[in-house]
Amino acid sequence: MINVTLTNFEEEVIAASMTLPVLIDFWAPWCGPCKSLGPILEKVEVAYAGRFKLVKIDSEQEEQLGAAFDIRSIPTCILMMNGQPVDGFTGALPEGKVKEFLDKHLPPAEEEATEPEELAVEADTSPEAALEKLHQAVATDPANDTARFDYVKQLLALGREDDAKVAFAPVLAQTSVVRRFDSLQRWMDAIDFVASHAHGTSAGARFDSQIAANKRDFEARFDKARWLMSQQRWTEALDELLDILMRDKAWSDGLARKTYIAILDIMEAPKPKVADGQIPPEDPTVATYRRRLSSVVLS
Repeated sequence: MINVTLTNFEEEVIAASMTLPVLIDFWAPWCGPCKSLGPILEKVEVAYAGRFKLVKIDSEQEEQLGAAFDIRSIPTCILMMNGQPVDGFTGALPEGKVKEFLDKHLPPAEEEATEPEELAVEADTSPEAALEKLHQAVATDPANDTARFDYVKQLLALGREDDAKVAFAPVLAQTSVVRRFDSLQRWMDAIDFVASHAHGTSAGARFDSQIAANKRDFEARFDKARWLMSQQRWTEALDELLDILMRDKAWSDGLARKTYIAILDIMEAPKPKVADGQIPPEDPTVATYRRRLSSVVLS
């Protein structure tokens, strides 16, 4: 549990919710129901073992944040995912109801990697050897979504698109509920887009010419971003998408933002194993682009 103020809100809530659901508890020291709900939330956070992050905001001390979320009574809890509020509740719910609320949005516990050392692609391991380990992990436990994500991602990284689609087929229907599967689908869609439109080496110059003629040609920018994705030129693709977001955050029903988040998912390496209570280090490039997205979303 972390106490959040306006000073650390962007880092502890917006940026953090890009990788982990964040539950905000708006409370006040004088509020009786708040005193009942607070210990329940903290108990559930421990029980859920890292599946979400709990933060508390004193609604009296942080009136600006309360106003931003239109808080009219306390306690009020807001669940943040991907930088946006997705659901909430008001009042001191019992523990069972709090869990029911969370379970509607959080991935099941079994989706978390149980053997990260086995699944992680070590720097001194050849790509094919790492791929074989991931293949075995999926074959041993087809329901291990973390292993399947890493396996399909490695296949795509090696240019084995057909094999990746075969490995992805069993979870294709889950793209609407498992964000990282949606991210893989967007990468495959970008590869298919380039293949079907025969975008060769001259495509970059063609897109640049279109963009130079009209800075707000978002279709050209998005197509260029997909072309860059197909070549695994991730940061260049992010820059194109960020340019769209800076000009129109809601363009095409949030398509640029969703694709931006997908690229961050793909770029992020498997988390290394750390001692209990420690936070795994974050890739500095991924962290930088997450902050840039947060600044645009909050602007």
